[in-house]
Amino acid sequence: MNEEHKIEVEQVTEAVKPPKARVDDAVVEESPRETMERKRDYLEGFLSQKPVDQAAGEPGGDLYEAVITALKEIYDPEIPVNIYDLGLIYGVDITTDGHAVVTMTLTTPHCPVAESMPGEVELRVGAVPGIGSAEVALVWDPPWDPQKMSDEAKLELGML
Repeated sequence: MNEEHKIEVEQVTEAVKPPKARVDDAVVEESPRETMERKRDYLEGFLSQKPVDQAAGEPGGDLYEAVITALKEIYDPEIPVNIYDLGLIYGVDITTDGHAVVTMTLTTPHCPVAESMPGEVELRVGAVPGIGSAEVALVWDPPWDPQKMSDEAKLELGML
């Protein structure tokens, strides 16, 4: 089966030019003055808004920041960096009634402080004014790696 493909060619002398856009054809719903007035009103409303207060237990809130400060006072005995900047803290959740849950890991499961570190974290966080009870959830997934460290910790250890 020999199929023959044919290409049709059309000879033209000139291409049809598209119509030109005319300013008269444009539909104007509002004048430039009205547009500027609307923008000015929008900015006035935006600039007059007051910042929304953070809940105490949410990131940026006073209680949350106090817990982070307490965590930054706990140092790994083998590395001269606090556990927060070391990247061992994966999360801090604080309920409205003052119960704090700290999700953390250790550098390795065989870490010499594997038994004592979670207890120390629980005591330090529980001692923060406003925290009624504290709980530590020790996790191994995802595993800790040096990329989890803050830039300050990397600088302290000469990794930057």
